[in-house]
Parts: sequence; structure tokens; C-alpha cells
Amino acid sequence: MAEILTEHGIREVLEWDEFGVAARELAQQVVDSGFVPDVVVAIARGGLVPGGAVAYALGTKGVGTMNIEFYTDIGQTLTDPRVLPPLMDTQELPGQKVLVVDDVADSGRTLALVMEMLAKQGADARSAVLYTKPRSIIRPTYSWKDTDEWITFPWSALPPIGQDHSIDA
Repeated sequence: MAEILTEHGIREVLEWDEFGVAARELAQQVVDSGFVPDVVVAIARGGLVPGGAVAYALGTKGVGTMNIEFYTDIGQTLTDPRVLPPLMDTQELPGQKVLVVDDVADSGRTLALVMEMLAKQGADARSAVLYTKPRSIIRPTYSWKDTDEWITFPWSALPPIGQDHSIDA
């Protein structure tokens, strides 16, 4: 794992090969705890890739997503996290063992919102993240690493492809 200095300060950089190790080590923590999820819920967008990787590592075929918007840019957030459509059908979740996966518990507010929503649905939910920041208001059940740095993930390291960006950026 590398660290780089940017105009935003020091960043921790997670590369694809190390991500594969991280996802399997996170899944191993879940297995070692004895928790066997019926469903993995990935928090979109940052948790989509980790959620899929952890679901594969656990052999869990039930996978869903919750799309939550909170961060709008580096260090910039909305006032509160908000759920975006499409909404996940949660009527099958009461009594189910659910593993919620995200990339990072930074403020922890997104993860706390999802965990609260699932608890209200009667799910037995636990959480797993690649990184936990010390300021997070919630401590995930499973976490691969703790850091206080901003993280560059391999799936979001490059700018979006669009009118102002090319694939060669």
C-alpha cells in the first residue's frame, strides 16, 4: 500500500492486487466470527466493488444494493446522507442475516443510516468495510484497516469518462 502527497494532502492508495487481498481478508474475518450472511448488501457506489468481492469470497449468492449519497467531492458532504432510487426491496429481510459492505467508514454516517434502516426491517445486520477512520461515529463489525488518510481506491482513481475526459486521461 502506497501513500502519495497530493494538493489535498497525503493519500493512501489501494491498488487492485492489494484490493483482492483486502476483500478476502475481510471475508475471512466474517468467517472466523461464525457469522454466515444470507445476503450481502453493498452500499453504492463505493461499496459496490468490495460488496461483490466479499460476497464471492463468502460464497453468498444473495446480493443487494442501497444507493446512498453523502460525499459530493473530497471532504465535501451533503448535510445528511440520503437514500437514492432505485430502492432495495427489503420486505424479505426480516430475520435474515445481512452483511453490509462499504469501502470506508469515514464519518460513519452513511453506514449508521443503513444499519438503522436494516434494524427497523428486523434484519440481523453486521457491517464490513475496507477502511475505518478514527472519527467514524460507528465502529464496523469487521474492518480491514484503520487510517486517518484520504484513500484512493482503484475503481475511483481516474476521473469519469465524459465530455471533458477521455479514456486516455
